[in-house]
Amino acid sequence: MSKKQTTGLIVAAIIFVVVGVISVITNTISDKLKTKDKEAGLNSIMEDLYGSSVNSALSDMPTNKDFVAVVPIRGTIQATSDSSVYGNTNQYNHDLLMEYVDKLTESSSNKGIILRLDTPGGTVYQADELYLKLKEYKEKTGRPVFAYMESMCCSGGVYIASSADEQYANRITETGSIGVIISMYDMSELYKKIGIKEVNIVSAENKDMGHAGKPMTNEQKEIFQSFVDEYYEQFVEIVAEGRNMSVEDVKKLADGRVYTAKQATENGLIDGIKTSEEFDAYVKEQTGVDRFYEPESNAGYLSTIFGSLAATKQKSETEVLVDLMNQLGSGVPMYYAEPIGK
Repeated sequence: MSKKQTTGLIVAAIIFVVVGVISVITNTISDKLKTKDKEAGLNSIMEDLYGSSVNSALSDMPTNKDFVAVVPIRGTIQATSDSSVYGNTNQYNHDLLMEYVDKLTESSSNKGIILRLDTPGGTVYQADELYLKLKEYKEKTGRPVFAYMESMCCSGGVYIASSADEQYANRITETGSIGVIISMYDMSELYKKIGIKEVNIVSAENKDMGHAGKPMTNEQKEIFQSFVDEYYEQFVEIVAEGRNMSVEDVKKLADGRVYTAKQATENGLIDGIKTSEEFDAYVKEQTGVDRFYEPESNAGYLSTIFGSLAATKQKSETEVLVDLMNQLGSGVPMYYAEPIGK
């Protein structure tokens, strides 16, 4: 096949995809505009194209049949930061999860929650907020919460799992990493070499602490360490309460290390090891409910298309480095454990 023929086929394929997308959009708009309420119709169009709202994402929740709800905790636990068409809908969505638990609390058909965790952890604030929301669910409803750890459930994942009545893991799960980290970079020496000087006009000497262009003083290190120590004590107390252990016993295990599922079981951090199928069967036995419910992705047509296209783009080494620096050097307190390069 000649080069011109190959190029022609590629162009034809692109045109085919574009025409298909336009056709879907046109049909959607046409159907929606037939509704009596034009404004509602237009809002519905935008939801369909760019991603539906929280309410519509949970619109398929059962109302007349008993069910146990699956609450997925996947990816880095953090604030919902990307609602654009390029957002990755398979990752952690804090706002949706908080609203989801609220709706489960209100649902008379819901009979319990399964936390399915596959996460390296994340920010202290979001982990604590979801933990408290799950505790509120239990207090208001008296219904059970079960946790199942998949390939990884570390740090903030363990924090959230501590809200559960029982915790189980796959036999190859990595868990633990009980601790707190605040990461920053001191690039002052690099700045000197390339002729950059950071200038901050501040009200006091500690106002710009942690900025990459200036070395951190001992006093500033002590300030950040006080944050870490306070959040660490809170983390240990949460785990101790959730596992019916003493704070002293938890601290013996909470040196930041990661445990295998077998080690976690032996140390009392989880209740046991089960396959996913065994765990599901166990929950059905304990609750007497066979029906599980998990929200569908709230991605719209364009979200899915553009998200897929964005995922295929190869990142340069510079982009990877910048992403890593933004993630690990944010200066935000985190219950987090993920090896670099994973």
